[in-house]
Amino acid sequence: MSVAKRTSGWPAVRPEVVAEVVAGLSARLQKRLDGAAAKLAERPVTRSGDEWRVEVDEETALVLHAPGAVVADAADVRCGCLLAPACVHRAAAVTLCPLAEETEEVTPTETASAPSEEAREPRDPQEAQPEARPTPVEVAAARHLHRAGCAVLAAGVSGAGAVAQAELLRAAHRARLAGLYRPAAAAVAVVTRVRAARSGAPDHRLADLVAGLRELLDLTTALSTGCGPVAELRGTARQAYGEEGGLRLYGLFAEPVLTATHAGVVSWAVDAGGRLSTVAEVMPHGDAGAAAPQAVGAGNRTVRLGEAPLSHREFSRAGLAVQGATRSAAGRLGAGASVRAVRAAGAAWTAEPVAALWAEPAAAQVARALAAESLPYEGRPAGSDLLFLDVTLLGPAPAGPGGAPRLLARCEGGADGADGGLVVGLCTGHEHPGLAFRANLALLATAPGLRLRVIGRLERSDRPELRLLAIGTPPEPSTAPEIPGLPSLAVPADRADRVNLGLERLQTADLQTADLQTTDLQTVDQSTAAPTDAVPGFPAGLPSEAPYGPPVHVLGRRVEQAVTTGRHALAPSAATAAADGSLLRAAGLVTAAELLDALRAAAADRHRDVFGRVVPDDHDAFAGSWLAAACYTEELAAALCAAAWAGEPAPDRHRGEV
Repeated sequence: MSVAKRTSGWPAVRPEVVAEVVAGLSARLQKRLDGAAAKLAERPVTRSGDEWRVEVDEETALVLHAPGAVVADAADVRCGCLLAPACVHRAAAVTLCPLAEETEEVTPTETASAPSEEAREPRDPQEAQPEARPTPVEVAAARHLHRAGCAVLAAGVSGAGAVAQAELLRAAHRARLAGLYRPAAAAVAVVTRVRAARSGAPDHRLADLVAGLRELLDLTTALSTGCGPVAELRGTARQAYGEEGGLRLYGLFAEPVLTATHAGVVSWAVDAGGRLSTVAEVMPHGDAGAAAPQAVGAGNRTVRLGEAPLSHREFSRAGLAVQGATRSAAGRLGAGASVRAVRAAGAAWTAEPVAALWAEPAAAQVARALAAESLPYEGRPAGSDLLFLDVTLLGPAPAGPGGAPRLLARCEGGADGADGGLVVGLCTGHEHPGLAFRANLALLATAPGLRLRVIGRLERSDRPELRLLAIGTPPEPSTAPEIPGLPSLAVPADRADRVNLGLERLQTADLQTADLQTTDLQTVDQSTAAPTDAVPGFPAGLPSEAPYGPPVHVLGRRVEQAVTTGRHALAPSAATAAADGSLLRAAGLVTAAELLDALRAAAADRHRDVFGRVVPDDHDAFAGSWLAAACYTEELAAALCAAAWAGEPAPDRHRGEV
């Protein structure tokens, strides 16, 4: 037994445990649950081995037994008060615990030579054809989940307390038992994001919460009505791994993974055929303060693939020769007992087969990333949202939402040069201050004119934006002459001319900027033959950002407003409603105006019983109107993002709906 220590975090908890404990409360105690959770959050938490202990008061102690930092059973939450087990303390504790995520940890002893059940040929010929319609049990579970999701949407973040969250988790557990794995996972993700929004967590993003609710309601609506591919709507409990035989892998980069309950690292590699694959080392964490160091430290752990003594940092610059390899549809490599791997030479980003990733034009890469977003997460090809670009840094840009730092760069385009001159905003790969992203981006902002080969994740916006993950040395320019005095990337030889920006910190010595003061940045812009405009506060020659696009934000902010404050917030004055509608119609967004009018009408249309009281659970019509508006906003945002990366001029994006 380890010595008890003070910790700032709580263990993770299984979603069904939260639902069970909260359901055991009386109606009177359920009303007090949010207040009790707020008080319990102020109490000190100590950990001793697999037990977390909270002193509720001088006479009452609360103990959570969490092997592996996860509370897996309601009986593992014990309270010493007289009302236990139906006490508010137990419910408050599981409400404060982060939700445990579904993981698929593969141990080296797992046999991967035999294909999984999903991959085998079905014995019954009828099993090869998925059911055309969901079963009655699935429909009932989907409708229950839909009602719970509608209630959370109607209440908004401010009103979706612990009871509403527990009801959604209970519906998610029922859906999972019915075989609806994808909707159940979407519901758990919604609860996690609602909790992050209510607690003001630094990693909370309203766009992620809106996307989660949209996916949940879309899935449950399709299952309830029997529309769409049922097998795809159901999802799968585990990913199926298929046999790949021999693979020659070339390490590409590694990035930290950091969530509310897990931390670790994911390494990316490309095979000889150009397909991307991943190897992950992600484990639960019981202390939020230690999550970032755990993610960074995971980069030094050995890659769990065969018996090659290779860390994730080393693998990002080296290679592996694998025999008996298995790989999922999403590109995740299996680590079964039959897998054999030995260390091999890596490949530079400027050499094949790695260099082929940068040969595709930027606009085509963005189209591929946007198309993959419509696929189920577990079925998306690995790296479908990654962009591979050659850029020239221009200088710092105005801070993004929430004061996030950004850096402007000029994209050098694909193989045909069609994207030359496109200005891209570079953002941090992750906002957590314990990771190296922010410090590295700040250092790069001091080196305008620096040419880089970069890997980033597409940030969907009506302006080109990219979340920067890794950088490397670009190939020598073939057309524009090299300008003496410009900075260059000069990392040590053991880093193979590349830097994993989330795991490794750039040093000033890595950027050779000795003669930068004598360099005229306007010369850089002229060499790329792209027009620039003066922007106050920017270095000379920095281009201004693209003009504002269509006023999609008028509808988008109402969609977000419903999520944050509930349906009652969508009842503004008639003058405000008329102004919003006029602005949308003047821009040619007639459909958006009609959707906004329908959303407001549904929000105000509350059914009442024979006594004139508002029916509390009548949110289906409102949720349907919100879902239509959210899906429209999503599709229009994707179209505007594609148009921005294609270099279409802003006036063309003002002429109406895409």
